[in-house]
Amino acid sequence: MSVDFTLTTDQLEAREATRRFAQDHLAGVEDLISGLETPEERLLATRPVYEELVKAGFLQGMIPERDGGTMGTLLDMVITGEELSTGDVSVTCSLFSTGLGLYPIGIAGNDEQRHRFLTPFLVDSGTPMASLAFSEAGGSANFDEEGAGIRTTAHREGNEWVINGDKAFTTNGYGWHGEGPDLFTVACRIEDEPNRPISLIVVPRPTAGLSFGASLDTIGHRACLSPRVSFRDVRVPVENLIGQPGDGPSILDRTFAWSGVTVGAEALCIMDQALDTALEFAKTDRRNGSVPIIEHQNVGYMLTDIKMRLEACRYLVWKAAHAFDESAGTALELPNIAKVFASETAVQVVYDAMRLVGVESYATELPFGRLIQDALALPLYDGGNLGLRRRLLHSMMAADGYDPRAGVECHSA
Repeated sequence: MSVDFTLTTDQLEAREATRRFAQDHLAGVEDLISGLETPEERLLATRPVYEELVKAGFLQGMIPERDGGTMGTLLDMVITGEELSTGDVSVTCSLFSTGLGLYPIGIAGNDEQRHRFLTPFLVDSGTPMASLAFSEAGGSANFDEEGAGIRTTAHREGNEWVINGDKAFTTNGYGWHGEGPDLFTVACRIEDEPNRPISLIVVPRPTAGLSFGASLDTIGHRACLSPRVSFRDVRVPVENLIGQPGDGPSILDRTFAWSGVTVGAEALCIMDQALDTALEFAKTDRRNGSVPIIEHQNVGYMLTDIKMRLEACRYLVWKAAHAFDESAGTALELPNIAKVFASETAVQVVYDAMRLVGVESYATELPFGRLIQDALALPLYDGGNLGLRRRLLHSMMAADGYDPRAGVECHSA
């Protein structure tokens, strides 16, 4: 066994290119959306920046190579993704949410489905969006509970599925102008099957029967919309079912494992910015004392604690990505652990950095207000840590034959 965290030349170059892209395009998003009152206005203002992501090839990086994309390993994605949210998380959240909508198709769609649904996203211009319509009002922690959980339904009429239900927190569900995204992947129950199994059906635009509720005006991720979406007799061909009836939970488990590691990378990006800002402040500000405050033990020790937590999260996220890659996407334990631990640590790191700086951290001249608002979302979204992620980890540990060392050994835990 060998453990080597040395980045390859390609990884280092990709990381540096991503850092430059973020500085050139994403660092200005905060000013771009400043003063805009509604979430819809803020989203639309970011559309040119989203298109720059598309031009730079980041959207094609969400699609497997076998289907014409450039998606490499998840490890490569998180190494570069750690840089991609510098200065803004909203636009990259829209990008990764598009990847979340496409991922089930890439891993479980047949050849015809992958060609039909993924090809429109193999572009280097424009602003195509996709969305995973999973969450529902009232919570989705128990989405797979028989007789409860997901309530959106689909029944077959001839050669069509007819979908009815209401989704909530549907990132990218609004589209750019309230027309919806180019494609939904919808989690629903097939009414015609025994026990109404959870399944995934692709709903491309344009589609009659869609309507959109007010977008939530969130405290962070200010330009990334997650509205309620209603499906009323939405009709799509029967060929739009991904896999077989009942495959939904297993596909969703793999999808959320993939996305959970990318959330871990976003947490690293937020912690990096908090540490950089706090360290610079500590080295240059004396607080009217005789020496910069980094000379004081309490400041130095707090910076040390922040750095230790950041590095622990970084290598956990990298290890989780590696385990996911080595298991061909079946290792679920470490990706979920990484999502929970990194996202919750990010909140504490930003708060501690603010305590170190003091009241100036509460002013808009420093980035801490944006960082803490964005960090607070990480434990809550993309499968909430308390409701969905810990629930899955709990069920894995309670299962017969659970191996506590499978994760570290890159087994399929």
